[in-house]
Amino acid sequence: MALKFCQGKVTHKKIWTEGLFTIRVAVEGVREFEPGQFLQVGIDRGTEKHLHRPYSVASPHGPEIEFFIVLVEDGELTPHLWKMEVGDSIDVAERAAGSFTLKKTPDAENLWLVATGTGLAPYIAMLRTTTPWDRFKKIVVVHGVRHGADLGYQEEFAEYAKSHPEQFVYVPTLTRDESDGALRGRIPQLLDDGNLERAAGCEIAANNCSIMLCGNPAMLDEMEEKLGTRGLKKHKTKDPGQIVLERYW
Repeated sequence: MALKFCQGKVTHKKIWTEGLFTIRVAVEGVREFEPGQFLQVGIDRGTEKHLHRPYSVASPHGPEIEFFIVLVEDGELTPHLWKMEVGDSIDVAERAAGSFTLKKTPDAENLWLVATGTGLAPYIAMLRTTTPWDRFKKIVVVHGVRHGADLGYQEEFAEYAKSHPEQFVYVPTLTRDESDGALRGRIPQLLDDGNLERAAGCEIAANNCSIMLCGNPAMLDEMEEKLGTRGLKKHKTKDPGQIVLERYW
C-alpha cells in the first residue's frame, strides 16, 4: 500500500550538540498512534521520488509531533532535516507502524528502558503519558552515548526524578568521556560488572522486570544474550517473557 503523507510545518528546533537535534512538527491528518511507534518523515523535492525515512516519534500523538534525529552526513535525508528551520515544510506519514509499545510489554514491578543514541526517542513518548507511571512501581531509563554532550532530554529526566523521586531513575552512560553523574562504559559491560544495577538501585531479574531495548544492533544482541543467562527471554504473546526490542537498522 502506497504511503500517504500529510504536510506539516516545523514549529521548534533544538540543537543538543553538533549533528544531534530535535524538531517539532505541527501537522494535521496523522492517525492516532501508540507511543513507541515510528512514522515516515520526508520532503518533497519536486521529483518523482519522494525522499523519506522512518523515525521513532519522541512524543505521544497530538497536534505537534516530535522527532529526535542524528545527522548522517552522507545520508540522503538527514542533511536536509539538519538544515531545516522553524516554518519550513516537512511531510509526515499518515499512519504509524511498529510494535515497540507498552501495549506489547508485559506487566512487572520494574520497567527498564534501555537505549543508545536516538533510540531514546520512543521512551520520551512513553514517559509523556500516564501509562508507565500507572503500571510500574519503578522506571529506570538507561541512555548510552559516546560523549556527555550527546545526552538529550536531561532537563526532562530531572523533572521526572523530582516529581517521582521514589519511582524514576535516570542512568546515563558514556563510552568516550568521564562525567559526574554518568557511568563510564558500554551498557552490556556495565550490566556484567554490576554497576548498572547499583546505579539504578534495583536488580534485573526474570521475576521482577520488563526490559525494553532500542538502539545500536550490537547493544541489542549483547544485552539479549547476557539477559538470557539470567533467565530473561524475548516476550511473545504466546510465549511470555521479559524483553521487548525493535531493530531500527
